[in-house]
Amino acid sequence: MKKFLFILFLSPFLSFSQDGTLFEKPPVFPDCESVAIEQLQHCFDTQVLTHIFNNFKVPETISEEKYKGEVVVLFEVDKEGAFKVIYIDAMYEELKEEATRVFEDLPKITPGTYNGKPTFKQYTVPIQIPIVNQTVEAKVVSEKEKVQSIEDAIKTEYDSVSQKLVPYTNKEFTSQLNIPFTHSAYAKFDRNINLVGTNSHTASKPFVYEEVSKYYDFQVANESLSKADASLLSRKLWDEHLVRYQSEDYWFTVDPIFDLQVGKDTDADFSSTYNNTRGIYIQGGLGKSNKFSFHASVFESQGRFAQYYNQYAESIKGADETAVIPGRGIAKRFKSDSYDYPVAEAYLSYAPAAFFNVQFGHGKNFIGDGYRSLFISDAASPSTFLKLNTKFWKIKYTNTWMWLKDIRPSAKDDSGAYLSKYMATHYLSWNATKKLNIGLFESVIWAKTDNRNFEINYINPIIFYRAIEFETGQKAGNAILGLSAKYKVNDNINTYGQFILDEFSLNHIKGGEKSWKNKFGYQLGVKYYDAFKFKNLMLQAEYNRVRPFTYSHNSSFLNYGHNNQSMAHLWGANFSEFILIGRYHYDRWFGNAKVILGSRGLDFNDGTDNFSYGADIYRTYNDRPSDTGVLVGQGNKTNTFFANVQAGYLINPATNLKIFADVSFRDFNPEANTLTTFKNNTVWFNLGIRTDLFNWYFDL
Repeated sequence: MKKFLFILFLSPFLSFSQDGTLFEKPPVFPDCESVAIEQLQHCFDTQVLTHIFNNFKVPETISEEKYKGEVVVLFEVDKEGAFKVIYIDAMYEELKEEATRVFEDLPKITPGTYNGKPTFKQYTVPIQIPIVNQTVEAKVVSEKEKVQSIEDAIKTEYDSVSQKLVPYTNKEFTSQLNIPFTHSAYAKFDRNINLVGTNSHTASKPFVYEEVSKYYDFQVANESLSKADASLLSRKLWDEHLVRYQSEDYWFTVDPIFDLQVGKDTDADFSSTYNNTRGIYIQGGLGKSNKFSFHASVFESQGRFAQYYNQYAESIKGADETAVIPGRGIAKRFKSDSYDYPVAEAYLSYAPAAFFNVQFGHGKNFIGDGYRSLFISDAASPSTFLKLNTKFWKIKYTNTWMWLKDIRPSAKDDSGAYLSKYMATHYLSWNATKKLNIGLFESVIWAKTDNRNFEINYINPIIFYRAIEFETGQKAGNAILGLSAKYKVNDNINTYGQFILDEFSLNHIKGGEKSWKNKFGYQLGVKYYDAFKFKNLMLQAEYNRVRPFTYSHNSSFLNYGHNNQSMAHLWGANFSEFILIGRYHYDRWFGNAKVILGSRGLDFNDGTDNFSYGADIYRTYNDRPSDTGVLVGQGNKTNTFFANVQAGYLINPATNLKIFADVSFRDFNPEANTLTTFKNNTVWFNLGIRTDLFNWYFDL
């Protein structure tokens, strides 16, 4: 680093008029009060340097390095005689801190004067390291020399920017970064954040590390899994990020992404299934306070899945596309029977205060304590979002605004662009007692069309959407209300539930007509941690039921969907479902098991019966076959059984890279086979290595 090119001291120009009316005088220490005027500057210099020599302590770590150099301090003595440090140039932050401390210990003195009035004086002093007893001679400096010194100092700015590396301290564990949301990863700390007496809020996901770190020590958890030896290759393989960099003011990590799978579907016409994902994962933070974080992940993927999954992906394709890979995005054809589906996710996360976090990016959100969510789930493709999380007292309030797409042929405009629509949600979580949490949810979807302007009222972060929908007209938006609850029976058992209300008619309830207007759904669930005293074994049971036509709208553009996928339960509506899940991990080994029993009512669409029976949220509810007698499962009743068992080994906890093997069994049994719905019986074997950053939902 270039030396800071100020002179030793910028002594003021001493000038006298013959009658003494113009006079400039330096600051005066008490010991200099009896010194002749022409010696005051020299006395001031000596006092400052003597104080530095007697009080400056070179930090031990720097002394051990036998460092030789300078600490250049620009300071002033203000009109009250107080010393103030303006700038310090030094190789080490510790030297800057010590120089600041030494100058803060200087006492107030008599300020400098100009024409008899107090004024401030600026000086620069270089401190030699190791510390020596410096002698300084005052020097008169012309204004030209002062300007040149400042210019020279400016030219050293680039070299003065600190590039000093410090030991990497896993700052992500206390940062504003989101913990990648996968059910298996969150199960590891789910018990900790649900202990009786905690003031945590567990529904709005993904969580940020800083929020969870109060209940779960990520550093200790990762260190307990450490298995690397001293070699760099071993550490990068088993324990660390591929690239990790930390300086005084910022940090970041860079890792490759892999999702390489190969398998066999016994019901498929092709020989094998596969997925080939490569990508890059970047995360980091700016500032010493760790309040600003950023993340970006880019995936390049090609794949061919089980036959039932491929068929579903093609059934929800966009107007000009081959398929939509559920949960990922639009896919092009790759070769003759595979898909190419690139995905990018990124966000900025900032916490200007301890009670507030704001995020803006492209990704997924989830609201709920269950495996499914009837409010907002991560079943659909990533979308652009703005999210505000506010925490105070026993409350957490989450506002989310999302930019969604309708990619059906009917949603394209004259230029070929897909229709944009918008979704806004409010979720208020209140810890009513040590054991009981209550949540209130509301959302609205609206679109800007040729006949309607953008509805600015829905941007309000507090207002009730139902009231706005009523004021602006039913076709202005699709508003939904929800209620959630969680009760902690004890530290190892908690129950949870959701109730979603799209539309409700009390008169039709009383009459027992089972009207189509009563569009609602509910969820009931229970979690059992350390089940039967087996540490790290979690069992979960969940029941979901949603009536026909819930989430749909009379204007099919205002459905509760994005990229032809539901923003809530991936089955849409008109279904009931029972789920059993078990998760276990020991050291780096893990195992998961899941069983789903479901019944849903699908459409026939066979040319003779083209009614909407309420499962497809992308159809208008005006296509219903009747107004009364509407039951869950009406239409082409289809029973579904899905089971999956997975076991694997966590290769690197820093990146959540794991190797796994699993087998899935799916029995899909409709009452009537149609062109789009037919009986299917699948056994799907799979083996792979994966950077586990998001949830795959193959239980269609």
